[in-house]
Amino acid sequence: MSSDPVELSVTILGSGTCVPSLKRSSCSILAKIRDKFLLFDSGAGTMRKLLENGIEIFDLSFVFYSHFHPDHTGELVSFLFANKYPDGSRRKIPLTMMAGRGFAKFYDNLKNVYGHWIELAPGLLNIVELDNTGHDMREFDDFKVESLPVEHNPESIAYRITSPAGISMVYSGDTDFSENLVTLSKDADLLICESALPDELKVKGHLTPILAGEIATRANVRKLVLTHFYPECDQVDIERQCRKTYSGPLLLAEDLMQINLTVS
Repeated sequence: MSSDPVELSVTILGSGTCVPSLKRSSCSILAKIRDKFLLFDSGAGTMRKLLENGIEIFDLSFVFYSHFHPDHTGELVSFLFANKYPDGSRRKIPLTMMAGRGFAKFYDNLKNVYGHWIELAPGLLNIVELDNTGHDMREFDDFKVESLPVEHNPESIAYRITSPAGISMVYSGDTDFSENLVTLSKDADLLICESALPDELKVKGHLTPILAGEIATRANVRKLVLTHFYPECDQVDIERQCRKTYSGPLLLAEDLMQINLTVS
């Protein structure tokens, strides 16, 4: 085990899909850089998994959405509602929520249904839309975030987070094979990549192990984590399929799996 200080800590909160499972919650990733907690997607089960990992919803500073499908946004309403308990006073940290174009309208439509129950106190919620047509980059005190559109929904984007020391993590969200994902993942320390179905069950809009491996190899990533598994993935050797195109460090995601990235 490395004695180097952890620069970026990543926890797989949900490694599954929309399919109900006792083994895998829907899509969600937690990252910690210094004292900042960043959440990527919030499918069903996210808040419970946060608690199992020792994190409260009030600890989060940023939430990033890859796209608007329910298995990625399913707990958004519940999350915002829970932030108001008991009187909204427990959230001290302003919350920034980022996603592709259309997210402000998506949130407004939810408010049309739920009203003030999902509105946080003034100054506590900031909605940021990122560019769906090309590279977008924003810098914050403790990290830099970059995004590029990927091949799934019109609003779909992948994210790259880079720490002050240059340690980087890429989260693909849902996507088919994407040259933009190769570009965004170039020389990344960690690529968390969807691999929804085995190679023989490939469907449009999603990757398989062999395609995820090809992206990781072309991008020269240092470690690959496959996630977003439908139940069919549990019936085949996903690692063996991925090894046809990728020979580097490889992990198959499980709920509450933690990956620590250090500065050597």
